[in-house]
Amino acid sequence: MAGTRITNLQSAAKQPPLIQPPHRSTAPQEAVQMRVKSSQSSGERLSQSKSMVLQESDLPKQPISRHRRNQSQHNVLVAGGLAVFEPLVELKGEHLNVAKISESGKKQRKNWTFMWSVLTSDQLLFYKERQQETSLKPGSKTDVVQLSGALIEWTTEKSSRKNVFQITTNTGSEYLLQTDSHSTASKWYDAIRKAVDSSTKLPPRRSNSTEYLPRHGSLPGYGSASPNTKQRNPVHRRSINMFSSSKLKHSTSDSADKNGVKNRLKKFITRRPSMKTLKEKGLIKDRVFGCHLLTLCEREGTTVPRFVQICLDAVDKRGLDADGIYRVSGNLATIQKLRFIVDQEEELDLDQSQWEDIHVVTGALKMFFRELPEPLFPFRFFQLFVEAVKIKESKLKVQAVKKLIQELPKPNKDTMKLLFSHLLRVLDFSRKNLMSTQGIGIVFGPTLMWPELDAGNMAVNMVYQNQIVEFILIESQEIFNLDRK
Repeated sequence: MAGTRITNLQSAAKQPPLIQPPHRSTAPQEAVQMRVKSSQSSGERLSQSKSMVLQESDLPKQPISRHRRNQSQHNVLVAGGLAVFEPLVELKGEHLNVAKISESGKKQRKNWTFMWSVLTSDQLLFYKERQQETSLKPGSKTDVVQLSGALIEWTTEKSSRKNVFQITTNTGSEYLLQTDSHSTASKWYDAIRKAVDSSTKLPPRRSNSTEYLPRHGSLPGYGSASPNTKQRNPVHRRSINMFSSSKLKHSTSDSADKNGVKNRLKKFITRRPSMKTLKEKGLIKDRVFGCHLLTLCEREGTTVPRFVQICLDAVDKRGLDADGIYRVSGNLATIQKLRFIVDQEEELDLDQSQWEDIHVVTGALKMFFRELPEPLFPFRFFQLFVEAVKIKESKLKVQAVKKLIQELPKPNKDTMKLLFSHLLRVLDFSRKNLMSTQGIGIVFGPTLMWPELDAGNMAVNMVYQNQIVEFILIESQEIFNLDRK
């Protein structure tokens, strides 16, 4: 009997263990235990333990489907209770043309460099040489582009080269990447775009998003985030807030600034003093140049502007024999200086050395007549003088012109009489100053009269302007009853 039991035990040890078929098992825990025992590989045991810890009935449906989608896209492996994300795209290093055009928002000069480029799950590395990729020397990396929160887009405005795309990091740095091969450029663009998307969506690197907590909160060790992750998260959140609310803040500040400017302008307009008050305080003075002739004479209490009288006296004193008097132009800067002094109602002495050029005086006098709001020959008399000068008979023409001049306002008539009597004295020195009646008519025709509306032919009007001044100058003794000397 003892021999028989020993034989049976040996034969039993040689036989394989009996496994109960699944359909005969009534205890689920025994089935799970049997599956674990029959697993031979560490990967299968890890998968079985994962299924035992995370029961499908204990988890919400939406995070499960999202986690499965992420797992299928990002090749998620669970080892030791921690989620490990493998690189999204397996892309070998390759030489690309790289240009850094901005760093932290500050523009830089574009300089293309042929760089060895390597793409990881969340970084883009650039090396000057390919051998630096495996070098362990510090500082071998020339540039590191963080893809988390970055933007990538094709561009044709930043460079004239073809196949150029731009990467903008969340810190404001901008990179241009280019290669002559369109397929290579598209391959790198797609790979980097997927890496940007994945690095932005990954919870350990982006933020402590609550949507992932129900799924991974039960995994051992998941709750202890790395210090680097905690430090990066506020930066990422700030960058997201910057992109999402910058337009809103900008528009709000703009509207506030506009409202502030409008309010200040309204207050300024309502508190602005009147012209009378400013004149009484001496802040605004009445001008001489550009002032209406009647207004200027009333203000000065004369029938001839004082400035006109001073200029004519200066020319009579030292300019009658000057070559090209009234025809030659003076220095414009000096003329403007003289005008400024006259408008400021300062004492004017044309005998000073700064006014020694008589052409400056004559230029200022002509400017005074040109800037009158209404010319010396008023607008309503322009066409009447044109019709009068068309008369062929000389006596009738003189009578018509003389009658029109008598109808002029007294300041216009007296100023005209003083001016033409002065021009007669200029003609007396015609051999020295080389001025003729025709030359004076050409100079003073457009200066003393012009139509209110230039509806007609300008050349025709200029001809009549010259003829009227020339005729009055020739017949001035008869028209103005001047004494013959």
